[in-house]
Amino acid sequence: MKRRAHEWNARSGVTILEVLIVLSIIAMIAAVAGPRLIGYLGRAKSETAKLQVQQIGNALQLFYIDTGRYPTNSESLTVLVNAPPGDPTWSGPYLDSEDGLIDPWGRAYIYAEPSDQSNPIVTSLGRDGTRGGSGEDGDISS
Repeated sequence: MKRRAHEWNARSGVTILEVLIVLSIIAMIAAVAGPRLIGYLGRAKSETAKLQVQQIGNALQLFYIDTGRYPTNSESLTVLVNAPPGDPTWSGPYLDSEDGLIDPWGRAYIYAEPSDQSNPIVTSLGRDGTRGGSGEDGDISS
């Protein structure tokens, strides 16, 4: 069975006008949908940071139950993954990996040990990495 070679003529392809129309429709759809998708991504990062701060807070409570104290500022949050030297009461790791100590924007969470009988504070500085702000740039803390 032989196939015949396709013969090209003036009606065989698409015109440049048809291509431009399709491209302009795609551009209009992208112009409408693009900003909404980017907004969803930013909101998802903020929600992820809130959940991670809660998870770190829970790990700090477990650390406190085991050791009778919260980590010091010098120990920071790494004691939730790696045992502090000379502490036989440590029963961790309390987090799976040190990746859980990095916020969705790639910066380490800030830890402040408690003063008096309060709870420790874990903070992410948001998208902009500076204190204050609102929306995606707002601080997230426990």
